[in-house]
Amino acid sequence: MAQPPSPRRTELAAFLRSRRARISPEDVGMPPGFRRRTPGLRREEVAQLAGVGVTWYTWLEQGRPINASVQVLDAVARVLQLDVTEREHLYRLAGIPYVRGPVSDEEALGTEVLRVLEALDPLPAGVYNARYDVVASNSTYRALWPMTSLVERPQRNVLYKMFTVPQCCSTFVNSEEELPWMVAQLRRTYGHHVGEPAWETFIARLIAESPRFAQLWANGDVAAPGRRVKVFRHSAVGIVNLTSISLSIDGMTEHRIVTYTPVGEEDRRQIERLRALEDPMIGCPVHGRPLSAVIAAGKVPLPG
Repeated sequence: MAQPPSPRRTELAAFLRSRRARISPEDVGMPPGFRRRTPGLRREEVAQLAGVGVTWYTWLEQGRPINASVQVLDAVARVLQLDVTEREHLYRLAGIPYVRGPVSDEEALGTEVLRVLEALDPLPAGVYNARYDVVASNSTYRALWPMTSLVERPQRNVLYKMFTVPQCCSTFVNSEEELPWMVAQLRRTYGHHVGEPAWETFIARLIAESPRFAQLWANGDVAAPGRRVKVFRHSAVGIVNLTSISLSIDGMTEHRIVTYTPVGEEDRRQIERLRALEDPMIGCPVHGRPLSAVIAAGKVPLPG
């Protein structure tokens, strides 16, 4: 006796039917035809345009437990003209890890979020995703950590930087208490992404390149986000104490605006001194280079 479709497959079937119904033949360059009893494309038309079998697509729309590859889902999504959010929803319902393609900060966040970041100046503020990638930042954040805007996007990751730069070049003073908490927070979110290529590759890379990260990851600790006091050392101005607070973003559950508020008046003055620097040193006195030299070298990723 055949088993009824699972709730996820039932939702997948309903989602596909609803997306198919909104696409007219004219939308995909087909003649309108005659005697259409229901709006939208027919199943066989979707199958033909996507290059898949009619029976296979019919079973998919019926919620049957069939396997769907990334290539096939991409083809169906193209025919149904799904946007990024709809495409991600389709993948999740089909049980396939979804990896977003590279987009600009404005495309990823929207102009409103970028305006909020700039409005927070002179407070350092950036947008992190669940893996601690720096998706966007304001001018004061970039004054504190300029390399997060100079390196290529895959290297704009706070955790990778903290675990792989030489200790002498690290700007993080209280790392012994903060890094275990950050790794525990990462593991908590990782539970939602087990098996996803981007996450597995990121974790494996950190384990391979940082024995300290490997040790903390093996502990298995989990932690929730919260307010923290971060102590930073900048080669040009010295110690800066900042309180970090995460703010949620509507419609982006795994992205957050992180603001850094000076703990005291001296910390505020330190931020002002830093913002006034025209060519700060990136890294420690031994390994560091002026920012202008880093830029002239072609945005080479260096400690900072």
